[in-house]
Amino acid sequence: MSTTELAGTIPADTNRVGAIETRGIEPVPPAERTGGPGQLFWVWFAANISILGLPLGATLVALRGMNIWQALLVAAVGSFGSFALVGLISLAGKWGGAPSMTLSRAIFGPRGNHGPTVISWLSRVGWETVNTTTAAYALLALLDIAFGLSANPVLTVISLLVFVALTLVVSGLGHATLVWIQQWATYVFGALNIIVAAFLIARVDWDAVLDAPAAPLSVVIAGVGVIAAGTGIGWANAGADMARYQHRNVRGGRIVAAASAGAGIPLFLLIGLGGLLSAGDGSLASASDPVSAIQVMLPSWMAVPYLLAAFGGLLLSNNLSVYSAGLTMITLGVRTRRVVAVGLDIVLTLAGGVYFMLIAGNFYGPFITFISLLAVPITAWVAVFLGDMLFRREYDPRGLMDTTRTSSYWYHGGFRWSAVLPWLAGTVVGLLFLTASTSADDVWFSGPLADSWLGTNGLGWVAAFVVAGALYLLLGARSARRGSPAGQVGQTVAEQATGERIAGAER
Repeated sequence: MSTTELAGTIPADTNRVGAIETRGIEPVPPAERTGGPGQLFWVWFAANISILGLPLGATLVALRGMNIWQALLVAAVGSFGSFALVGLISLAGKWGGAPSMTLSRAIFGPRGNHGPTVISWLSRVGWETVNTTTAAYALLALLDIAFGLSANPVLTVISLLVFVALTLVVSGLGHATLVWIQQWATYVFGALNIIVAAFLIARVDWDAVLDAPAAPLSVVIAGVGVIAAGTGIGWANAGADMARYQHRNVRGGRIVAAASAGAGIPLFLLIGLGGLLSAGDGSLASASDPVSAIQVMLPSWMAVPYLLAAFGGLLLSNNLSVYSAGLTMITLGVRTRRVVAVGLDIVLTLAGGVYFMLIAGNFYGPFITFISLLAVPITAWVAVFLGDMLFRREYDPRGLMDTTRTSSYWYHGGFRWSAVLPWLAGTVVGLLFLTASTSADDVWFSGPLADSWLGTNGLGWVAAFVVAGALYLLLGARSARRGSPAGQVGQTVAEQATGERIAGAER
């Protein structure tokens, strides 16, 4: 069955809490787009209350030498700002009713879109592996405290299995269940995080915090890049995945604000707390196991609520990531149901967790290296996608699902070179400034401009954004203005039956 035929087999009532969402990447008919920005606020809030924000803040103070005021400024600009980009991409989900990487077919062509989609999928799997590994550390520590069970390979695998099984339940059921769980679980795990944070603040060396000298402006600018790359940029290619169920009358500004505030509030608080904890003590910034590093800062009786909060926050983040990865896998051309794609993704995540915990000797080294590498092509994609949104408010549902020569987005052999070439150019330029290494002795890659100011401050992804966006505006904008396939409008299956035309929700 082709993807075009598959679009007509989806029942209209599958997006319900507790039911398996059977829709894959097919555009959501307007009648089923009933969501509001409040849903997006809680989805993004829940996805960002994990303890991984604490080490990010710790690096700003302990490794980059910022004072707390600079760290708070960097946390605010980097988190709220980067998730504003996620919110902007979410608008395309409202316009087209499809996931981010499916909408991307309209920009790059069905074949040209393979490259960005592979990168997007690798990014999601990588973040899921980090979440799964960190959560398993938390569960192992909890088992040790509650039952006296010391960590061993068998117990490690069991801990990983528990986490991925819980993720599979929520992500497998789909959008409606995910939205419901993310909101109500946030109340529980958010409250636990507040309690834990109150005790962590008691450990802050306030003299060291207040006496810390300011870092140069260049360090602050670079810090914004680090936070943006480690937070919103990593989620940008999932922006439309949840917004595709938003009602078309919802104002765009409210969607952007929901993503920016939903993620920015918890990230700002966690990154700020990480900076406070690291004043005079750099152990958290360099910890190979952040769960244990934070646990030792708490009184022993707080260990259980802390570990529960850590486990729950990571689970909420993983729910969204796995859901998005399943949609991305289908966009790549894997002909399977969405729930099966989620299951395949879970298996790969489990394998990655086993590698990190039982084979790899360093946890955060490969993690930082991984996100540094992928941040470059993802940012180049974001620049092209946002540039295209300047000239597009509508997507052809049939064209998005048709990956053959008959697609309205076939362009030249399935490639829209005016988008593919800027993406490739931005990626190459960004890599020129990048050094990817886990340590001074383990350098994976070092670009020829890595020793420049942009390179030493980790801002190669900024160069990628500027180059890709500028080239796309130069090469790709003309086709959109001429009313090429980028501006054509088609009909969803439901609209074909009623004769209603799909229209842009916001201009």
